[in-house]
Amino acid sequence: MTLEHVAIWTDDLEKLKDYYVKYFGGIPNEKYTNEKNNFQSYFLTFNSGARLEIMAMPNIPANTNDTITKQHRGLIHLAFGVDTIEEVEDKAKELKTDGFPILSGPRMTGDGYFEFETLDPDNNRLEVTSKG
Repeated sequence: MTLEHVAIWTDDLEKLKDYYVKYFGGIPNEKYTNEKNNFQSYFLTFNSGARLEIMAMPNIPANTNDTITKQHRGLIHLAFGVDTIEEVEDKAKELKTDGFPILSGPRMTGDGYFEFETLDPDNNRLEVTSKG
């Protein structure tokens, strides 16, 4: 069995799509629009075959959790794997240079991963990781 996809609501569909395309190599499908309920979405497919659905629709309430400094029950982050420690370091430098925060790392974790944490434009927590 595989995890088919993960979905994220956003207020800025194009901005979030462009972020995952530029920094993580996501390949978007054609935008889907349901005019009856004003729903729009993209599926982004990554090299591994994993997919991320980003969705927008009026009147979806904002997440009131502090996603930057606190952890909460439920889905907390998406993790993107790369092959080498150098790729982790390079992605951290790229994102930091482009103005995205690095919340922790790059560092070696106790379970043998080299990783850092960051936020996407909607403050969804992301990890970029390599199995050292």
